Amino acid sequence: MTDSLLARSFALIGLLLVVSVLASFQLYRLYEREPRSREIAQQTASVVNLTRAALVNSDPERRRELLIELNEREGLRLYPALEGERLEPLPDDPLLARVVARVRAALGERTRFAYARDDVDGFWVSFFIDTDEFWAMLPRERLEPEFGAGWIGWAALLIALALVGAWLVASGISRSLDALTRAAQRVGRGETPERLTEKGPAELRTVASAFNRMAGDLAALERERATVLAGISHDLRTPLARLRLALEMLEGDATVRDGIATDVEEIDSVIGQFLDYARGADEARVDTDVGALLQELVEGYRKRGLDVSFAAGAMRQAAAPTALRRAVTNLVNNALRHGGAPVEVRATRDGDRAIIEVLDRGPGIPESQIERLKQPFTRLNEARGAEGGAGLGLAIVERIARAHDGTLDFKPREGGGLVARLVLR
Repeated sequence: MTDSLLARSFALIGLLLVVSVLASFQLYRLYEREPRSREIAQQTASVVNLTRAALVNSDPERRRELLIELNEREGLRLYPALEGERLEPLPDDPLLARVVARVRAALGERTRFAYARDDVDGFWVSFFIDTDEFWAMLPRERLEPEFGAGWIGWAALLIALALVGAWLVASGISRSLDALTRAAQRVGRGETPERLTEKGPAELRTVASAFNRMAGDLAALERERATVLAGISHDLRTPLARLRLALEMLEGDATVRDGIATDVEEIDSVIGQFLDYARGADEARVDTDVGALLQELVEGYRKRGLDVSFAAGAMRQAAAPTALRRAVTNLVNNALRHGGAPVEVRATRDGDRAIIEVLDRGPGIPESQIERLKQPFTRLNEARGAEGGAGLGLAIVERIARAHDGTLDFKPREGGGLVARLVLR
């Protein structure tokens, strides 16, 4: 998931949006600092001046009531300054530095400030009445920004909307690329994909249009090739039929007739490979009893006196039966022709995969030549001989394996020989 384009795009866009939101709040606090410091300083200076004026001008007998009223309404407390009192300095904060400068300019340079006095927290401001110094304590809440539950709710909503937007943008791009990936995989299996929808941003529309043109050109080329191969193969079988008939009527050396008959059969086999290759892998997959199919195929070889054995139980798999029979037949024929008897066919299951193995005791295939031999019209003269065939057998099996979302692999067999491994998914 972390390696997918959707996850990475969402993470990147979401991170940028969250950072942008947090930066916006920081900018708000930065630009809000100046007017807020001015407002706090004016309020503080006004409260101190009004308190000092009220104390100076009030009736001494009613000062206590005045102090109580100030405490209840303004949260203000007044104390005389004493020697030995413990004062906590103000924290190093840009907002407080601006407030202190403005209050000191309004009340005088002798004004002192504290963040706690004798372990009592608050915003402490000193003032003088004649020569006597007093402390006025204001609640710290007046200095703190008003970021309450409402602000947190709005911030969470804004971040959630940003993340939803990031998901919509990233998923839109990812869906288009996923559709392109699936279509490309179908092309790789030799199938013709449905046309991609050409919508969205200009770049995605351009890619979808180019892919549709490419897929259409490949499909047309495949149809033309299949038509040509099928046409040529079909036309060749007519004179071959006449040759067989002429051989039956020909009198003469039986050895010569048998040699010509063998050549005709070989040509017919090559034509059959052309036709199989031209058909491609368009057969639909259905629920297939792979074990029964392989058993029936092997029995056909045994009836012809060939040493081919099969070992497997019942095993069902979604497969194209005719194509699967053709693939295994090509592998068994290849093993008989180049590896020699005995040939073993095995079928096992690994999770959702069906694994079919054809084993022989031949000379094997060099590892460096395996991928080359899967290409059409390729044969390995040195290790497996070149007699018979057109070099299409393994290419046909490879196409059928891809059509089943599987693979075709070869590995050395213990004790000598080759293991051809066909995996179906």
